[in-house]
Amino acid sequence: MIRIINHGTYLLKGKDLLEKENAAIADRNLEPQSARKNTIAYKILSQHNTSGDNKTIKIRFDALASHDITYVGIIQTARASGLTKFPIPYALTNCHNSLCAVGGTINEDDHVFGLSAAQKYGGIYVPAHQAVIHQYVRETMTRCGTMILGSDSHTRYGALGTMGIGEGGPELVKQILEKTYDLTYPEIIAIYMKGKPRPGVGPQDIALAIIGAVFKRGFVKNKVLEFVGPGIENLSMDFRNGIDVMTTETACLSSIWTTDDKVKEYFAIHGRAESYAKLEPGEIAYYDGAIIVDLDKVVPMIALPFHPSNVYSIAELNQNLSDILRVVEEEGQKQIDNPSLQFNLTKNIDNGRLKVDQAIVAGCAGGSYENLVDVASIVENHSLGNDSLSLSVYPASQPIYLELVKNGTMAKLMTAGAIIKTAFCGPCFGAGDVPANGNLSIRHATRNFPNREGSKPGDGQLSSVALMDARSIAATAVNGGYLTPATDLDFAPANLPYSFDRKIYANRVYNGFSQPQPEKGLKFGPNIAEWPKMIALPKNLLLKVACVINDPVTTTDELIPSGETSSYRSNPLKLAEFTLSRKDPQYVERAKGVQKVELERQNYVSNDTSLLSPSLKELCAFLTSLPLEKAEEVLKETGIGTTIFAVKPGDGSAREQAASCQKVLGGWANIAAEYATKRYRSNLINWGILSFTLRNPDQIGFGVDDLIFIPNVKEKLMNGDEIFPVQVISPQGNRAIELMLTNLTKEEREIILSGCLINYYSK
Repeated sequence: MIRIINHGTYLLKGKDLLEKENAAIADRNLEPQSARKNTIAYKILSQHNTSGDNKTIKIRFDALASHDITYVGIIQTARASGLTKFPIPYALTNCHNSLCAVGGTINEDDHVFGLSAAQKYGGIYVPAHQAVIHQYVRETMTRCGTMILGSDSHTRYGALGTMGIGEGGPELVKQILEKTYDLTYPEIIAIYMKGKPRPGVGPQDIALAIIGAVFKRGFVKNKVLEFVGPGIENLSMDFRNGIDVMTTETACLSSIWTTDDKVKEYFAIHGRAESYAKLEPGEIAYYDGAIIVDLDKVVPMIALPFHPSNVYSIAELNQNLSDILRVVEEEGQKQIDNPSLQFNLTKNIDNGRLKVDQAIVAGCAGGSYENLVDVASIVENHSLGNDSLSLSVYPASQPIYLELVKNGTMAKLMTAGAIIKTAFCGPCFGAGDVPANGNLSIRHATRNFPNREGSKPGDGQLSSVALMDARSIAATAVNGGYLTPATDLDFAPANLPYSFDRKIYANRVYNGFSQPQPEKGLKFGPNIAEWPKMIALPKNLLLKVACVINDPVTTTDELIPSGETSSYRSNPLKLAEFTLSRKDPQYVERAKGVQKVELERQNYVSNDTSLLSPSLKELCAFLTSLPLEKAEEVLKETGIGTTIFAVKPGDGSAREQAASCQKVLGGWANIAAEYATKRYRSNLINWGILSFTLRNPDQIGFGVDDLIFIPNVKEKLMNGDEIFPVQVISPQGNRAIELMLTNLTKEEREIILSGCLINYYSK
């Protein structure tokens, strides 16, 4: 059902995919570089590139979007850097923390701050429960041929002709300050769709099939996916959006689709007919690779814990249940890395069948109109029962909710026993519908990382999530919780046309774009704190390894947990207390111990005193053991900090707190074999953290409390060096290795030299 072409490929007239060696291509004497310009992605990127260079591009976006986990930090950073008004439409939505505050008023305090910022700087404020971030953007902000930058990793609007990119907050700060998003020109991969999905197969099934085929191979990492081919016309808009939003889980940079009359109709329904434009590749377009998707061959899929790429067909799982679950348990136990917790899926086998404990359809991926209509068609005239299994549905926006009420869909769901909730991203990030300890939840949502559903391993809790399509979730729910593909049922989807009511947003959303009120004051709650002072990069660095993660991939959820911890999102010091708390609970204590010594060093330098504290005397004694002279002089020029080592960190969320919390605790570097995504590496750079890789992968072998001395790091960074000789001091002895710092722009080097983006702009 999925075939990968791992070399250059041509598309003729938008329909015929021809591999490079094809005679028809040779006869035309085509040159890849010129044919690449005929892709949709190249055209849009070129129109937004301000560099005049097609290798290193500098993008200015058309609009921005953030939710309430990130917008306070973004606005605080921009304020410290000279913000006067929002130069482009910027939507501040409140869909991530509206139900999970653990600190009294702090949750709503942030919302009050958001509204005051929208009023002062000319922004768009979407109150809680109105819409999840990406549905609001789809309904009101997308336009064919435009680009939108969001501080959420699932910023994907390609099916509507808009290239969406999810990045950490500092990248939005750059746009707010009318700077650019800089990157090397990305490769473009064709997603060639043919055929038509069989009844019972939904968008999540298609998405999981693609993710399962490409993620572990890194085939589309940091590349743009361009959806083409005759199969697209057989997909509704909700179906396309459902596939598109999940492209984030392939580790791609962005996505774009050809547009047609269905897209045109979507914009007309939403009162924005002028936003439509026909997008299609030129007559002959060149792609750096291709993925062929036979839509009619895709079957209902399931992504087992703990990653969206851990994909099986439901039929395959049911046929090999014990064997597959044991493998998943073994791999999952390694990932949890906690001997006191026992990851057990096989206990859910009941009479040879997998029985689940909870079912949810929610968020930007699951809560679409069409998904919920189909769920209602399946559960109608059934009882979901009064046992432990529950089915919860979250419409992605109030307009969708209203239409489902008007046409009777909600009545069908409620009568069957489903629980109806408002627009909220909680189930996707661990702040709503947390299952019981040891339970297995099936969800049409975006992610199933460890503890993302909200369990707390430090309290002895462990539950897990498997991702599925809404239709198979409904089929499983009406079958008593026994895993059931929707293709096993004979159901007829209801044909209920959608009508969008604009009055809901007109009556509730504050839209102040282009109408800033600078005289308005920002409203600060007691938990909204300024960023702590961060110093510029010193001449040398002495780093203690505070955490070592040897997992094949490390997610941002492991670096900074989601869920209720995000209630402290607006207080950098309090949020930092949760850094790596579910992966390495001792990290914060280790980092603080090192940071205390660094603060003593800074005080020693600033006071220009000859008095050394016991810690600094010990440090000087250590420095004399290195090939250095005048240890006290070196001390004044050597920053003391921490680093973490992870094989491949940064998969998952765009939350910049995965980097900023390390910096707040005195982190100066990450060391990795490679970085899982561009967005995590960008977050490190913007917070002044050196994103090192190993020049020799065989040199992996760091231990907690190892010391790494990096001489002349400031000078080497200023000179544009990419190779950094360092000394590793460990109980096993000292060794010299080389770290790499590659592909940094001049501005990125200056940001690190300044200590962080805030310092860079304040200069």
